[in-house]
Amino acid sequence: MTTQPRVLALVLAGGEGKRLMPLTADRAKPAVPFGGSYRLVDFVLSNLVNAGYLRIGVLTQFKSHSLDRHITTSWPLSPLTGDYITPVPAQQRLGPRWYSGSADAILQSLNLVHDEDPAIVLVFGADHVYRMDPRQMVEHHLATGAGLTVAVQTVPREQAHAFGVVQIEPGTTRIARFCEKPVDPPTLPSDPDRCLVSMGNYVFTTATLIDALRADAADEASIHDLGTNIVPLLVAQQAAHVYRFEDNVVPGATARDHGYWRDVGTLDSYHDANMDLVSIHPVFNLYNREWPILTTSRALPPAKFVGGGVAHESIVGPGAIIAGAHVRHSVVAASVRIEPGAFVEGSVLMDGVYIGRNAVVRRAILDKGVVVSENAQIGVDPVADAISATVSPGGVVAVGKGIRVVT
Repeated sequence: MTTQPRVLALVLAGGEGKRLMPLTADRAKPAVPFGGSYRLVDFVLSNLVNAGYLRIGVLTQFKSHSLDRHITTSWPLSPLTGDYITPVPAQQRLGPRWYSGSADAILQSLNLVHDEDPAIVLVFGADHVYRMDPRQMVEHHLATGAGLTVAVQTVPREQAHAFGVVQIEPGTTRIARFCEKPVDPPTLPSDPDRCLVSMGNYVFTTATLIDALRADAADEASIHDLGTNIVPLLVAQQAAHVYRFEDNVVPGATARDHGYWRDVGTLDSYHDANMDLVSIHPVFNLYNREWPILTTSRALPPAKFVGGGVAHESIVGPGAIIAGAHVRHSVVAASVRIEPGAFVEGSVLMDGVYIGRNAVVRRAILDKGVVVSENAQIGVDPVADAISATVSPGGVVAVGKGIRVVT
């Protein structure tokens, strides 16, 4: 690794996450629990901290209390060395208004940039599941002399409409065209079934970022969004390049999980990503000690299995008690209790869920504190599920925080 310049990281964590309702009814999307022990924001923060980028502002806005609390309690860094991870709420520094877009969020938080005086600013999203060594992206940015570098990944064409789609100049890394969430996404020249899309991770030369934000702020027609406005602006100036995520080599990664990246923005994709973790050979390896996914450890007793309770191909968190129940292919978080005769399959149970005697839970996501009463069923009758829960297009049943499901 070459010596790198001073770097500030800004994490965009203000999204509402409407497609993940009801999981985002009471929390920001980056605060949504994942994998039994983590929150979505832990993945980007782990990547930055593992890379040694230890000055991080997390820009928050919607329903940010649980996210703010998680960051302050789970991610303390040493003040002796000037390191920090700090939540930054909408400060209304430019007038009595909230953030009007991702670019405006950074504009209103430029005091962080001026205080740190970095040469490079990383702007990363907060709600994807992946491992990445951002140092390699910074090195690529410096080598190309770009003003902006966009991390890109290939996805099937039918998924590309949800992302910013990139076209590059042949034989270079310079972006020729960038379309934010196009209806008819352009495909790769070599593959008509796949598209090159933005991961929502950016590296900016600081002067380029500041100039672009100020030009965008003066544009009355702009919606002040990074993908819609800032990236196309810099593409037009021939200052924007790509960094291919497939080139990123993470310590401890295997051939199987190399290049893993999931946008868990829908209930179905969220459920699928959790289910991958409990498969016999998961694509994403939570147990990579060379590049760990970090989070807080809570003072809870170990999980307990009593009365013949069993769990097959499952993650079971601390403090959970499986008493004479059968759990299969599920993620069971901390302090969950499952009573005798209950059956849980293909489900995600968040902290403090209670499953009563002889209850049945299939292909469900149960938010914190959900109570499933004795003999009740979830994921068995779609008509009944729709009365008290949200049923995804893929048939996953999501029950909101603290709801009681009765027979």
